[in-house]
Amino acid sequence: MESTAPGNGGEFPGEFTEWMRERSEPDFGAVVAHPFTEALFEGKVPRERMRGYLVQDYQFVDLLLALLGAGLARADRHTSRLRIAGSVAVVTGIENDYFRRSFDELEVPRHEREAPELDEATVAFRELLRDTTERGSYADVLTVLTVAEWSYLEWASPGPERLPEDFVQAEWITLHNGAEFADWVNWLRSELDRVAGELDERERARCLRLFQLATRYERDFFDAHWQ
Repeated sequence: MESTAPGNGGEFPGEFTEWMRERSEPDFGAVVAHPFTEALFEGKVPRERMRGYLVQDYQFVDLLLALLGAGLARADRHTSRLRIAGSVAVVTGIENDYFRRSFDELEVPRHEREAPELDEATVAFRELLRDTTERGSYADVLTVLTVAEWSYLEWASPGPERLPEDFVQAEWITLHNGAEFADWVNWLRSELDRVAGELDERERARCLRLFQLATRYERDFFDAHWQ
């Protein structure tokens, strides 16, 4: 796999985000077309697997908010800060409400919601989120956010012909394939493409490594809840 990124004078086909995605295969494609999401479309994810998946996914929420906060602090434009702030409102509003209702439906006790035993894949991704929040540049923050959000938009976008009757599975799909979420992902990509134009070769190479690592962790997370 090619792992070097062009410098300021270099050339790469298309947008920087697309260039990184191409160099993150086969992992990115494996996330987008994963057996877990295929079963989700059919409403056939077993209750206990869906329960475990959501409990582990919820352990990213606080760290995701911190990562968004780092983006707010390091953004170079007022308009960029406003856009990121809008995503914070979604995470603390609509998404948080979804988790609360789903945990009630799946009978997840409070201690399991707040302090479950973490899977290895969860631990690895949490460490990446924390490290990027504490030490990453604005481009680094955008890179990790882009992987997390873009990969979910891609698997959810085809959508099933008919949503599952179970709201827990149905709303997990619609949270990630609606127009507002697509707009957010498109903004993340365009913002990272813009910022990449000011990066040197070393900084672009770092973004690529982060993109590949985050993509691998996304794949590991899905695998952990399907094997």
